[in-house]
Amino acid sequence: MIDIIRELIKDKSVLILGYGREGRSSWQRIKEAGGYKQIAIADMNQVQTEEGHPARLICGPDYQKCLDDFDVVFKSPGIVLEKDIHDYRCEIVSQTELFFRRFGRQCIGITGTKGKSTTTTMIFHILKETGHDCVLVGNIGIPMFDMLDQINDHTLIVCELSCHQLEYVTCAPHVGLLLNIHEEHLDHYGTMEKYIAAKENIYRPQKEEDVLICNVDNLPVENVYKGHLVAVCDRNETGHETTTADVLLTDAAICIEGHVYQIPTDKIRLIGHHNYVDIAFVYAVCRMYDISDEAFSKALMTYNPLPHRLQYIGDACGIRFYDDSISTICDTTIQALKSLPDTDAVLIGGMDRGIDYSELIQFLNECSVPNIILMEATGKRIFEEISKYYPEFKDAGRIKLVYHLDGAVALAKQLCRPGCCCVMSPAAASYGIFKNFEARGEAFVKLVLEEA
Repeated sequence: MIDIIRELIKDKSVLILGYGREGRSSWQRIKEAGGYKQIAIADMNQVQTEEGHPARLICGPDYQKCLDDFDVVFKSPGIVLEKDIHDYRCEIVSQTELFFRRFGRQCIGITGTKGKSTTTTMIFHILKETGHDCVLVGNIGIPMFDMLDQINDHTLIVCELSCHQLEYVTCAPHVGLLLNIHEEHLDHYGTMEKYIAAKENIYRPQKEEDVLICNVDNLPVENVYKGHLVAVCDRNETGHETTTADVLLTDAAICIEGHVYQIPTDKIRLIGHHNYVDIAFVYAVCRMYDISDEAFSKALMTYNPLPHRLQYIGDACGIRFYDDSISTICDTTIQALKSLPDTDAVLIGGMDRGIDYSELIQFLNECSVPNIILMEATGKRIFEEISKYYPEFKDAGRIKLVYHLDGAVALAKQLCRPGCCCVMSPAAASYGIFKNFEARGEAFVKLVLEEA
């Protein structure tokens, strides 16, 4: 890998675009490779570098104006280029692109709007528990370049991949998983078409010997995909009751090539049917590596769910509270409420990115949750849309509007009946209010556990 970096930057001027976790990781490997002519770091924010750092710093709102002053640009995920990538004279690369050039044959890559972190960590956990040499990298919070020293020619590399990491790649993982695509990140991409195109890069560069495990709703256009396609169907979804696919999930039973595996739902820590869908994808991957059902079940039963994903956090005022801060779209809130049928209050709202909330409003209209507590910008918008466009909304008195999370938690403690559930499942981003969804979840936990 270092040889690839060294060859790319030899005698060239190099720019690191974005100096977050991945940018700092890129800088360490560029230093190790050496041979560049000059180096600079560009970032919207002022950055701190180590003493004796030889890089020129380009910071502030015009930080992207300098790209064509360099030969090679290492772009960090999430940075929105000000022009089309093809309009730049410089070569723009990423860790993901270079990593796949070297290790693509060893990679299992997972993407999707929702469920990718759970699916990624579950695959890693089960491979590890069944004796495989594997590492975990990517959007899960581990830059790919950070793990180079732990990878040999036989290591399996489990990669969580965001749309930002996939946006411009020309290489792909040997095994790609496309879990789902929902409306998301429109503030970055502008249109669903561009967002979908980024996600589809999980398979577009794949070759004939590669594998794509894909939800039936997001299959490649017929006769376009070159590799081996494995279609996954959740028969619990409306419209999929009679669908044929390579992997069929019916309730908690997974069927592949006539073989049925029953998820031990009473012995695992994951709750909710949406998690069983993730398990179906994981099971399909693990069969490729000859993991028996017995070994799969044993490892699955020791998997601990990630925080802030429909996580039970404790009782307060006799109410069971659940943290689903990861929820940033309608579907995840709907799935949370389906998974917790005794919910007395749901807390919804966050930063407004302009996504369509009609699906969630229709579900709330039909469900029996007695207290719908709306907060922040999206909560206010949902409240206004219900008032304006849904005059027949069932028992509109269920809807309560508050300003912020603290008011929502306080109101939930007043309204919920002892023994019932309250879930924060915002269906909205946290940015502008909290640093990230983790910070929002931590704030929720603190508010819940404060003395009532």
